[in-house]
Amino acid sequence: MTDPTPDSIVLYNSLTRRKEQLETLHPDRVGMYVCGPTVYNLAHIGSARPAVIFDVLARLLRLFYSDVTYVRNITDVDDKINAASIETGEKIGVITERFTTAYHQDMAALNIAQPDAEPRVTDHIEQIVNMIESLVEREHAYLAEGHVLFDIKSFPEYGELSGRSTDDMIAGARV
Repeated sequence: MTDPTPDSIVLYNSLTRRKEQLETLHPDRVGMYVCGPTVYNLAHIGSARPAVIFDVLARLLRLFYSDVTYVRNITDVDDKINAASIETGEKIGVITERFTTAYHQDMAALNIAQPDAEPRVTDHIEQIVNMIESLVEREHAYLAEGHVLFDIKSFPEYGELSGRSTDDMIAGARV
């Protein structure tokens, strides 16, 4: 790690388990993609926590970099959404639109800025299917009981970021 300068950002690196100066691929440009909400119900504190954290990080980055692109997705297709549709009799699009609007209102009430882009999963199904097919073809994923699962044996570094062993993760796995 180089010594941080007064105008540099130091972040905790989960992989190395230490604080390190942020080094970007481009001198004055940062891209930040984060997981957004799954819109099947109203937001709760667990939904707001990452939004607050990433909003603070995006604002900090904008103090140091002139070109910051902050992207947060909307998951508008999911088993929970399908279940809500069956339970209420409402169309999936009606449910996801209502809860996306409610999420935006709740985040605005917390003074959380909108991201620069907010792609919806349903707008990218073809790309997602193609990526999954590619993972299966390259033997990084496999089919089991109607699901496609990532084959952790195909990626020896799997688990390094979390610091957990594969055995620990398998023991705590859930369907």
